[in-house]
Amino acid sequence: MANWSDPRPNASAFQTAGTTRSEAYDAGLRRYMLSVYNYMASAVLLTGIVALGFVASGAAATVFGGPGILKWVITLAPLGFVFGMSFGQARMSNSTLQMMFWGFAVAMGLSLSTIFLVYSPTAIAQSFFATAAAFGGLSLYGYTTKRDLSAFGTFLTMGLVGLIVASLLNMFFQSSAITLVISFVGVLLFAGLTAYDTQRTKALYAQVAGTDMEQRVTIMSALSLYLDFINMFLFILRLFGNRN
Repeated sequence: MANWSDPRPNASAFQTAGTTRSEAYDAGLRRYMLSVYNYMASAVLLTGIVALGFVASGAAATVFGGPGILKWVITLAPLGFVFGMSFGQARMSNSTLQMMFWGFAVAMGLSLSTIFLVYSPTAIAQSFFATAAAFGGLSLYGYTTKRDLSAFGTFLTMGLVGLIVASLLNMFFQSSAITLVISFVGVLLFAGLTAYDTQRTKALYAQVAGTDMEQRVTIMSALSLYLDFINMFLFILRLFGNRN
């Protein structure tokens, strides 16, 4: 009988007596992780296309360069999607959650278009590829390591809250030194979260494999890894990017 409540990464509905992990489980896990990364990578690509299109049209400079409430709506819209998906996922159908995910990627593209108004294309490209390399290595570590990273979850969450508070306070102080420290800590924090979220995503498969929850968990896991990637990219850009 399947034991869906077992949180161990090695637990599986496909395990049989005398075996540690069946070929069916391994194949299912690979398919599941590939689906998570496909969602995540597609969302990053969609965000980039929307951001470039918004800037190329001249709309980004118009909206963010002038007065009005629209720029605040665009800036805060991604946060609304994240809260909506996080707290409403239990009541949403898989198709609705999927549409919310793609809507979030579009909203992030509109919001992140401002980086093209501030930083040079070369700095953005260099930061992106540096982030991609770091993310790939850290995610691979999270997937393959035998070390249980769950103990770092509380520490990383507390660090994230502290980072948000410090960022909000620095909006008033406008200190370049504090900005530098926040960016450095942000890179380290989201590096840790990348490895942690990858291992957590892998572990969740044992609980949802073959159930109607699998698609939902796939989308929400892709959202977590997307946020890790984008935030690490932004902090790296702030650390090393040349402004226009």
